[in-house]
Amino acid sequence: MFKQLLIAACAAMFSLPAAASAIIDNGTVQLGVDDYGQLNIPGGDPSPVTGTTAVGLRYLPTGNEATSHGCLCEGWGVGIGETGVNGWANNDFGITNLTAISFTDDGVTAQSVVELTSGELRITHTFAPAAETPDLYRVTVTIENISGADIDDLRYTRAMDWDVEPDTFSEFVTISGTASATAVLLAHDDGFESTNPFASRSPILDSGDFVDSGPEDHGALFDFGFGALGAGESFTFDIFYGGSATEFGALSALSAVGAEVFSLGQCESDPDGLGLSGAGGQACNTFIFGFAGVGGTPVPNPVIPVPAALPMFLTALGLGALLRRRKLRAA
Repeated sequence: MFKQLLIAACAAMFSLPAAASAIIDNGTVQLGVDDYGQLNIPGGDPSPVTGTTAVGLRYLPTGNEATSHGCLCEGWGVGIGETGVNGWANNDFGITNLTAISFTDDGVTAQSVVELTSGELRITHTFAPAAETPDLYRVTVTIENISGADIDDLRYTRAMDWDVEPDTFSEFVTISGTASATAVLLAHDDGFESTNPFASRSPILDSGDFVDSGPEDHGALFDFGFGALGAGESFTFDIFYGGSATEFGALSALSAVGAEVFSLGQCESDPDGLGLSGAGGQACNTFIFGFAGVGGTPVPNPVIPVPAALPMFLTALGLGALLRRRKLRAA
């Protein structure tokens, strides 16, 4: 009898659907996507400095990993303000009140569809390379009201802990665009907090808009309020994940996709985002986390920053002097 029960238990165990996940990339940016639409999964190549095989967000030209060291805290949550109903997915906090409907990928793109187990919302995260720039992935988020009743106060939260190689656990963080974005309820640098939209909040160092905060082991959290969503209606906005060799390149990429709100993660050795070397001589790069469709002002196309413009200016002066010397010799 015991043997029969054991066989039945094993059969039931192995008949359970396996959790799906995927590592996807466009040749420049690589993401590790779990089946509920959160990042940070095992199974990648060792990163260049720490050797981690967990993949969250990587910039392939350097190989640097940005989110999966230490805790796997990257994730999201939804909520309904007037009822307090909520659900969230975060590999450091687990899955709450969400049921997986489907997960698909083809090595470059991925799509996660889940529903609140309590039945009010269907949430789809579609990951695909941004057509405008190789430095970003676009995540199109669609939230559908399947409750049969109007919703007055739709909420969404997304958070990450920046752990930027090569100087892991000690990065400079920037958050920008929140002051003018009507859907941003709160933004700060504690990426370790719960992605339940109704959880209490407290920053590590800074909240709102700030530039190059740190160095510290911190991240970025954004609480959004999207207002009313009628029965059967849906709301869509975009999230961006990526990396660039320099801060100038990161801002250019954000401008190209019309991002309105963003965070940058940069290694301790390179707060200005010039692509300098960090721990072990490994090149730094700037990592990107952004949003569009959240009621803000699109990031303007950046001008050449002063640190980058100065060498160009000096080069131009040197070229001018060389031409003058040649003219004097000819005379």
